[in-house]
Amino acid sequence: MRLNRQNSGVKWRTRPDGPEKVSGALTFLTDMTAPNMLHGMVLRSPNPHAAIRSVRTEAARRLAGVAAVLTCADVPGLNRFGIARQDQPVFCEDRVRYVGDAVAAVAAESRAQAELALSLIEVDYEPLRVLDDPERSLAPGSPLLHPDGNVLHETSYAKGDIDAAFAECAHIVEETYRTPRQMHAYMETEGGLFVPEPDGRLTVYAPTQHGLMDRLQLSRILAVPEDRIRIVSSPIGGSFGGKDELNVQPYGALLARAAGRPVKIHNSRWESVRSGLKRHPMVIRMKTGIDHNGRIAAHLVRIVADTGPYATLGAEVLNFATEHAIGSYAFGAVDAASRSVFTNNGMSGEFRGFGGNQAIFALEGQMDRLAEAAGLDPWTFRKLNLKPEAEGTGPFGQPIAKTDGAERVWKALRESRLWQERIGGLDGSAADADFRPEARKPWLVTGIGAALVMHGAGLGVGIPDPSGGRLTLRKDGIIEAAFGFEECGQGLIATLEQMLIERLGFASSDVRIVIGDTDAVPDSGSTTASRATTMMWKALELLKEPFAEQVLEAAGKSLGASPALLRLGEGGARWRSTGDLAVGYAELAATLAEPIVCEAAVHYPASDTKRIGAHYLYSHAAVAVKAEINRLTGRVRVLDQFHAVAAGPVMNPQGFLGQIEGGSSMALGYALLEEAVMEGGRYVTMNFDTYLVPTIIDQAGPVEVLPIEDLPEGDEHGPRGIGEIGSIGLAPAIASAIRHAAGRWIDRLPVDPALLQDAAPMRSKEATGDER
Repeated sequence: MRLNRQNSGVKWRTRPDGPEKVSGALTFLTDMTAPNMLHGMVLRSPNPHAAIRSVRTEAARRLAGVAAVLTCADVPGLNRFGIARQDQPVFCEDRVRYVGDAVAAVAAESRAQAELALSLIEVDYEPLRVLDDPERSLAPGSPLLHPDGNVLHETSYAKGDIDAAFAECAHIVEETYRTPRQMHAYMETEGGLFVPEPDGRLTVYAPTQHGLMDRLQLSRILAVPEDRIRIVSSPIGGSFGGKDELNVQPYGALLARAAGRPVKIHNSRWESVRSGLKRHPMVIRMKTGIDHNGRIAAHLVRIVADTGPYATLGAEVLNFATEHAIGSYAFGAVDAASRSVFTNNGMSGEFRGFGGNQAIFALEGQMDRLAEAAGLDPWTFRKLNLKPEAEGTGPFGQPIAKTDGAERVWKALRESRLWQERIGGLDGSAADADFRPEARKPWLVTGIGAALVMHGAGLGVGIPDPSGGRLTLRKDGIIEAAFGFEECGQGLIATLEQMLIERLGFASSDVRIVIGDTDAVPDSGSTTASRATTMMWKALELLKEPFAEQVLEAAGKSLGASPALLRLGEGGARWRSTGDLAVGYAELAATLAEPIVCEAAVHYPASDTKRIGAHYLYSHAAVAVKAEINRLTGRVRVLDQFHAVAAGPVMNPQGFLGQIEGGSSMALGYALLEEAVMEGGRYVTMNFDTYLVPTIIDQAGPVEVLPIEDLPEGDEHGPRGIGEIGSIGLAPAIASAIRHAAGRWIDRLPVDPALLQDAAPMRSKEATGDER
């Protein structure tokens, strides 16, 4: 099955939340209002690093229309938050560490009054030395940003004698790769509505990817039991990891409780830019050597990540990047060491790909350089060095689920029309016209490049990764599927509906999906790490038999017939022999004293290793792109894409294609356009007028997606999530295409057009390493 928008052989269903979204009728959480509502705003530091001498709020408190003014003295519980490490202040006490640090918050009758109140709060800052680069943070004598020092986390992995291995190498490639700070650029900025209920509980309507974790963190801050807080977290107007950590929730919750009235907070784009999470900028040094046969003998990796002022999941991102900097390849000896460093730059944190984007860009760059040094076709070189499937181990030598995904996607790309065009073009066939600038506009050159991608799903070893779901036949005759996931725009509702229809036989009208409400759902874990599809599938595998058994037993009882004669189907229980409806779900539910409820608890599969963060389930992808370079402007335009993705059965073809298209669009920006530039700890790019994200025009070329659905015999883990893998491979593939077309190596993202102005095309085998 090849997926594209014109594919008529695939059944495309209307996405359940689609009509409301495309029509603009859907009410997002930040659209909500409430009677007697106040407007909240947060006063954030204008300084990247400063001591706080005093905070004076008297004038703001006296202002008409102001209902609450809060500082660190008004936090009843823990004045800290963070998913893994609670080191970020709700309100700073004596020091600010970045321009987004919160110092105070206000709630007023109108947003204008709240803005005026913020302007009346006087903060006496004493500027401190700014550490705006990890190297400066690590330098002797640098001020300590945290009591334990300026290194958040260090990790390493070694195998074999690296020095001896390098000494035997025929070719060694050493390169330093630099990747940018990228914005999530979601349409809905951080915000929400916070409502004190008559019974003393607090209801929070705010975008998040883990409602139960938000509830836990807010309970610590508010010093109230978790059951006194309700989190409603869907629908979300985009997240990509950026709303995984708390953002405005502490301030809205504290203000609502202090004022005793509903409070709405909604960040402006500038507030979102300066306070929100970004992709970790990384500097990755790699030194890799091959023997005379082209096999990789030694691989040295050094990663330095700029995690910004606080931890969030910086340590976990670093672990992931280190794992994927080794990837799917077989190395004789490995020496990898990485550090995540505190700075006074903006917050780095969770982002689609979770460190894999940075690592794979560097690793695939090494593969292309090594292939050229060896005089080999770059795709053949990769196949030569793939880790054998029979080995059954991951990058850290840990046991993993059996997979032939890497070889399957490698083969699919080798046979793809794009790669065949590259081979044919260099052989002098008709396709070669695309590579001859004289046959087109002489200032345009075109090349085709490719990259091989692996992605570990789930949270990894040593990190709690529970999940589960619930099926209920309600009194109204609707089968309710409840999961503790959130709909971030990724199509989770559509995928779950498809599973219920195809695996249990229901009609879409038979089911009601309940997600994103901590009062109504079981603990399914976070909506992150490409885990939700697998977890829903595994939960439904456990639920379908006991739920069917209970429903059919009740149906048989009401009909005076054996349950063995019945099966679940559209509209109700049906006779196995004829398929005719025996009793409808509504009619059956009316006979029940209590709803039929089945609940399942599962855990994401983990490797049998003590290596923290190591993964067990891996998906693989291969990406080929055709790119055009304008030698006058240096601009790069992607003309065509091919993606082969080995992630198991496709649950929702429409959603599968959408994820790969969306991920590749985000990767296109990462490769060519996007960088949240900072100078001296301050953002230079403050809005989307200077921070450019790809539009549909940039993504106008064809995107062909080939899902490889087969899983190894005996696999019990089902479909793998593909929310992240589509965002990883395009950048290194573009870099490869640039080398092929213009002879320039790319070691930094986004690609600087100045490097490609007047770039000459590459034609020869010696230049490309292609075998004819």
